[in-house]
Amino acid sequence: MTLPRTIGVVGGGRMGAGIAHAFLLAGAHVVVVERDAEAAARARAALERVVTASVERGSTPRTAAELLERASVTTAVADLGPAGLVVEAVPEDLATKADVLARVERVVSPVTWLASNTSSLSVDVLAGHLERPERFVGLHFFNPVPSSALVEIVRGTDTVPVLVEEAAAWVAALGKTSIVVSDSPGFASSRLGVVIALEAIRMVEEGVATPDDIDAAMVRGYRFPVGPLRLTDLVGLDVRLGIAEHLERELGERFAVPPLLREMVAQGHLGRKTGQGFFTWDE
Repeated sequence: MTLPRTIGVVGGGRMGAGIAHAFLLAGAHVVVVERDAEAAARARAALERVVTASVERGSTPRTAAELLERASVTTAVADLGPAGLVVEAVPEDLATKADVLARVERVVSPVTWLASNTSSLSVDVLAGHLERPERFVGLHFFNPVPSSALVEIVRGTDTVPVLVEEAAAWVAALGKTSIVVSDSPGFASSRLGVVIALEAIRMVEEGVATPDDIDAAMVRGYRFPVGPLRLTDLVGLDVRLGIAEHLERELGERFAVPPLLREMVAQGHLGRKTGQGFFTWDE
């Protein structure tokens, strides 16, 4: 089997549940770790929802019960001990991610591989908080994980080549395609995706066109699978804002944040998760 028998996922939010779901479908046992009992209950419910949805779509011949039998949700980092791979999927904050990764490294085997689902933070900076940086890599999954075809493998300065090869094999086992990029602000996907989204937001701000028409231009004209504004709603305007601020600090003015994005985040219009962003979401 290409995948390690047991996979750990730290963080059971939308991304973490999606990552755990992908590894369950591929046949692994998955241990999800959350910060407290309340968060763990939400993570379990989220995982049950995505697993049930995949069964109803016919994505797997297994039943939801069969899949969930191989999943556990816990609040104890020590429960990650048997994992051959642990993927960190906590919020996009450097201090939080660095702390989580360091705590995980202390409880797992010296031969366990570690990965971060960061979409923009430096893999080398995160690796600097680890005792074994050579066993660490970026695994940037996309939202929503079940329907996304891509995983971006981010190679740090110290990442051993065999880990990059293993990561590509894991991605293939999930039925997804991988690209390999060197550690750089925003990597390839976030750097390109964010600059397009920011320009689309400026166009709304300037009254150039409606969100519907801007997205239609990219979907119908350039064959994007989803428009940049609808994708911003799916990702979360707060997440887009945090990544854009990071890229502006690292790469300069071309990633300057439009005032409209700041205003919408301040008003709590964060996209799909709040029901309102550039579009209205009824779920």
